[in-house]
Amino acid sequence: MVAATPPPAAPPVELVALAPATTSRSGGWETYRVREGDTLSAIAARHGTTVGALVARNGIRRPNVIMPGERLEVPRSGSSSSSTKRSAPATGTVHRVRAGETISHIAARYGVSVSSVLKANGLRASSLIHPGDRITVRGGTSGGAAKASRSAKRSSGPASRTHTVRSGDTLSHLAARYGVSVDGIARASGIRAASMLRVGQTLRIPKASASSNAHPVGDTFAGFRYPDGVVSAARRNHDILAKRSVPSRSEIKAMVASTARRHGVDPRLALAISYQESGWNHRAVSPANAVGAMQVIPAGGEWASSLVGRDLDLLDAQDNVTAGVVMLRALGRSTSSTELAVAGYYQGLTSVRERGMYSDTRRYVATIMRLRGTM
Repeated sequence: MVAATPPPAAPPVELVALAPATTSRSGGWETYRVREGDTLSAIAARHGTTVGALVARNGIRRPNVIMPGERLEVPRSGSSSSSTKRSAPATGTVHRVRAGETISHIAARYGVSVSSVLKANGLRASSLIHPGDRITVRGGTSGGAAKASRSAKRSSGPASRTHTVRSGDTLSHLAARYGVSVDGIARASGIRAASMLRVGQTLRIPKASASSNAHPVGDTFAGFRYPDGVVSAARRNHDILAKRSVPSRSEIKAMVASTARRHGVDPRLALAISYQESGWNHRAVSPANAVGAMQVIPAGGEWASSLVGRDLDLLDAQDNVTAGVVMLRALGRSTSSTELAVAGYYQGLTSVRERGMYSDTRRYVATIMRLRGTM
């Protein structure tokens, strides 16, 4: 999303502090295949070892960059490390992840906070969990979950609601619907603001702030806080679109497909990007002032205008879609693969060429390629 790329001075790369390169299990090593969303710190936590041990064992030169499908040697399952045994209290519970579960689901079930589950397992809010993973829960019990939930409600009032994700939902759409920020929903639900939502997923919707400064468009995206001027412009655009009549999601979907065909762009690719960016919601506006169905920032709009030979109004649905599509066309012609074109749309092609894909860019590209196959 050309839309929400932090400036080069603050690249969204996960920094991992390396621990001493010593193994913490004694049962030998086995092969692990890296899955989408994995980080070395999460893999190390799952297998009771350290990032340093994995780096040393596998000869990894860039600990912040591991790719889905890559094979790593990890300590063999079955024998816990001495450090893990010392740090896990007797009250800890081990939960085996089931399909569809998230960290927030698990925390709610055991009546503990999302942050405590993340800390207990050496995970980040951006980490993914998979069916079969074992998650340590400290200080809660499955039987006490309802009691803890009721107690929290009594002490804090109606601080949050839950929302079950339906087809077409996006965080920006839900933020506008409930009058809260995208980052507020992400924090409350223990997910990243850039995460792809799954149908059936349960999100926590925080209570809307009573402050006069509250606004559905926050000031932070993917851990980066945008300048006040950019956020102010984004909020103005949000307010304009909130009052306008805009095409429905199904109309936006049809518009994206027809515009892509007209400009020689794969309609499925354009649809996948628009869906991931906004859920085909033209009222979506990000803290980076990425606007509309294709989430185009002003600089992207200027580039797209030069490509079509006229000024494009990003607040107009057809112009917004045209901007995103012609940028995709130009990126496709300037790169050797669809994956690089998609990375350029999200991170900026110059940045991709100079720095390579950031970790969140690789996840974004994988998501888009998967979505394209469903369109």
